[in-house]
Amino acid sequence: MGEKKGSRRADRAGRGDGGRLGRRAVLLGGAAAVVGGGVLARDRLAPYWWRVPGIEKPRKEGELDYAAAEWVAASSANWRRADRPDDYTVDRVVIHVVQGSYATALRVFRDPGHAAAAHYVVRKDGHVAQMIRELDVGFHAGNRTYNERSIGIEHEGFVDDKRSFTTAMYRSSARLTAGICARYGIPVDRTHIMGHVEVPGTDHTDPGPHWDWARYLKLVREARDHPDPIPAPSPTPSSTPSTAKPREA
Repeated sequence: MGEKKGSRRADRAGRGDGGRLGRRAVLLGGAAAVVGGGVLARDRLAPYWWRVPGIEKPRKEGELDYAAAEWVAASSANWRRADRPDDYTVDRVVIHVVQGSYATALRVFRDPGHAAAAHYVVRKDGHVAQMIRELDVGFHAGNRTYNERSIGIEHEGFVDDKRSFTTAMYRSSARLTAGICARYGIPVDRTHIMGHVEVPGTDHTDPGPHWDWARYLKLVREARDHPDPIPAPSPTPSSTPSTAKPREA
């Protein structure tokens, strides 16, 4: 989420189902499929077979991409089903700051009217909640293309309060990001690990001037090169989320 530059419009870019196959004629089970008058080989169609009406790629509810996380499902209105990286290349990690508490982030991401959610939320003590599967497109960046190519990590706190960014938060987030970069072959640099403020067309300013990028990237590289055993998820008060609203400029 984060502090906005000016506009208070919802961060809902990317809600369309771009790339969906036409419905004119899709023949499954054979060696090829006819789509809009053309022929697609089955291997080219493979990433899209589950998009055909009535067919869904099998999912296991609550399955985690990061073993140390707790699963807290975001509202299905705040993300789009996909099959990344088969249908969209994942090559960015976007860093966000809530402008509020961890509990507030969980609450608004579970609200279908919020029209936005990140894949992960990191608490000040380092606890991590996963709210969207990495293979799916979260509405977090305010830019459809960047939603499709990135994984969003939200952090508890405020952009104008340096004390929000604790050592435990930096270290936990760095381990999470290092794992994401390893899974998708993402370089650990400031081009590929970016702030929400750097997304083209965004109206947000997070993570703000107090986020220590040099420290963070150093921790990500250390976690990548010397991975620690993944800790078990810590207890969380997520069952009684805050009713407070994220703070905006």
